[in-house]
Amino acid sequence: MLHTARSLRGMVTAPHHLAAQAGLDVLKDGGNAIEAAVAVAAALAVVYPHMTSIGGDGFWVICKPDGSVISVDACGRAGTHASLDWYREQGHDAVPWRGGAAANTVAGTVAGWDLALAQSSPSHTRLPRQRLLRDAIWYAEHGVPVTAGGAALLQEKSAELRHVPGWASVFEPDGRPLLEGEIWRNPALAETFRRLARHGFRSFYEGDLAAEIAADLEACGSPVTADDLLRHDAMLREPLRVKAMGAQLYNMAPPTQGVASLLILALFDRLKVQRGESFAHIHGLVEATKLAFRYRDIHVGDPDFMEQECQSLLDDSRALDALALEIDPLRAAPWPHPSQAGDTVWFGVMDGEGCAVSMIQSTYFEFGSGIVLPRSGIVWQNRGCSFRLAEEGWNVLRPGRKPFHTLNPASALFDDGRRMVYGTMGGEGQPQTQAALFTRYAAFGNSLQSSVTAPRWLLGKTWGQESVTLKYEDRFDPELISELGMAGHAVERVAPFTSMMGHAGALVKHPDGVIEGAFDPRSDGVVAAW
Repeated sequence: MLHTARSLRGMVTAPHHLAAQAGLDVLKDGGNAIEAAVAVAAALAVVYPHMTSIGGDGFWVICKPDGSVISVDACGRAGTHASLDWYREQGHDAVPWRGGAAANTVAGTVAGWDLALAQSSPSHTRLPRQRLLRDAIWYAEHGVPVTAGGAALLQEKSAELRHVPGWASVFEPDGRPLLEGEIWRNPALAETFRRLARHGFRSFYEGDLAAEIAADLEACGSPVTADDLLRHDAMLREPLRVKAMGAQLYNMAPPTQGVASLLILALFDRLKVQRGESFAHIHGLVEATKLAFRYRDIHVGDPDFMEQECQSLLDDSRALDALALEIDPLRAAPWPHPSQAGDTVWFGVMDGEGCAVSMIQSTYFEFGSGIVLPRSGIVWQNRGCSFRLAEEGWNVLRPGRKPFHTLNPASALFDDGRRMVYGTMGGEGQPQTQAALFTRYAAFGNSLQSSVTAPRWLLGKTWGQESVTLKYEDRFDPELISELGMAGHAVERVAPFTSMMGHAGALVKHPDGVIEGAFDPRSDGVVAAW
């Protein structure tokens, strides 16, 4: 049985143990939570290359020691040449999942690191970039053992990706997929990190490194140009917020699905469920998910083109009450509904001064577009394959437009003074896992670690599967599953502790200074603390 970790000076939870330790070492060297988060993010781009990369996007929710909450939107826009005509000329009626035409948006994550660091306390002596990237450089240069999950995905995706530019030379150096425990190296990525350390994170988007990135993208068939890189910058945004279960909840604004995560919890709170792990608990969250996803899929996209403000709905108690009344407490509403896929990493950091970071970073699919840029060693995302090749409507492709994102890091400030950061990878499952974790902890009093470890469910598709059932890990009470089936849910059993259910984590700081942390046994992660 796993127990909740506790400490006083600082804590990191991440889906890979080496990345968590990299962040903790920054805290020990005098860095704050934001600096440690950059170290974790950089390390994950090396030790978990199937899940994330500096060629992807990132989103931050930062809780400052004074109680204020800010967010960083590091989402890249579609390239100048990423037009409907450009795709039609190549014979595409949809954005491909892999290859150059899939690599159609700017990678925003490195700009997000830069902007997040700028939010550090002016009185804090910042650690140099070389220190923050130290571990990422070492692992990229000298290598890291391939995880079981990484090896399985390398084998599974080999036929699909080995012909994508740059893929085989990096991930199949001996002409076959690397095996669990074998050493994976990416010396070109190590040199990229060194250049970012010397010249600053902005050098990803302007200067010699940026020119090499743009040239390699063009050679790989991407519509992203040097001018697109130059124009990119991360943005500070007001996080979305809603009150529920004795806490002020925060999440990312569009173009992410953060509103869906908050809606699920706000609607469930109105159901007044009394007992955790009951039919009312699981059924209520699933039905709230359906309503939240329907709202998301109609209204959420690039905020510059949205017709409805998400925060206005979250502020409207009457509207939320009316939505909650649509939930039948005994019967499942019709399903399926279109869903989103995705792969990513979430991690959290808290320091002893009270700063807390909830951060998520992604390349969308496993290994993103599959492209590995030869001079920089960067795996480029395929987030823009979520765009629709259509003249009008939801999430349509236009040059300069932001794609819809499943990414949504979460945080909460409790009425009793606790502060919490939590999240998960898992595309469509992210809001659902957040809801499971938060309700177990905040509404029903489970320990933090048991709230993460407990069996989970997933409504809808995941990882390219066509099944849209209500999947559940085979650790629930059989009588509960029977009740869900009789209520009209199309239940489907999956293996216990499957990565399908995401890699979640959470940190909580109590008013007395004690920090609690939890990691997901479905991942390769740990809680690192001191």
